[in-house]
Amino acid sequence: MPGGRLTQQERQQIALGLADGLAYAEIARRLERPTSTVTREVMRNGGPTSYRADLAHRATERRAHRRKQSAPRGPEAAQDAHGRDAEAVREYEETLTTVFIASGTPKMMARVMACLTISDTGSLTAAELVARLQVSPASVSKAISFLDSQGMVRRERDERRRERYVVDNDIMYEGMMASARSMAQVAETARQGVDILGSGTQAGTRLENIARFLDFVAENTARAADQAREILHTKPEPAAPDS
Repeated sequence: MPGGRLTQQERQQIALGLADGLAYAEIARRLERPTSTVTREVMRNGGPTSYRADLAHRATERRAHRRKQSAPRGPEAAQDAHGRDAEAVREYEETLTTVFIASGTPKMMARVMACLTISDTGSLTAAELVARLQVSPASVSKAISFLDSQGMVRRERDERRRERYVVDNDIMYEGMMASARSMAQVAETARQGVDILGSGTQAGTRLENIARFLDFVAENTARAADQAREILHTKPEPAAPDS
């Protein structure tokens, strides 16, 4: 099985496979690559409907160049405490960011969310986010305000009185509950429209159907999130004490 980075020819084969409607697993089999490699390649370069081999190849070269220029120095350059491959972690962060974007999260918010999610503490300051993402403080502030409004992050003060932004293990639960509340609000607004436009009119009937549908989905989303958190939630095992 070949290793290393994808070649431009392999990217062209991926593009042809996508155009033919092949699944990622089949494309990977033909390339003799892991399915995860093909999935990651496609998702961080526009997704299955927008993937282009030439653009993907140039984007990969630019990312590699940026990583060489911004290689961490000092404490950040030390080996990961868990022995993780730093390059693999960076690539995974890009993949996670792309998936967040594909799910509807704006780009900068997705970058901040991915950065927080893969940090072991789940907690970073604005300055740390600025340094890690190489963006302006204003960009971080705007992203945090959006994520905070969606219940995806919370703010707290550390011992030095710095504001820290935190994602909890309940991140998906909070996101689902925020989505349920949003759907319930749209349902209520649609129901108000029924009274104004008339329940017997086409517009009123349409709004009534919207309200009923969203009420049902919101209620079941909230119930499923509560059940999933209670049954499936796990915590990382505590670190072994130093001998």
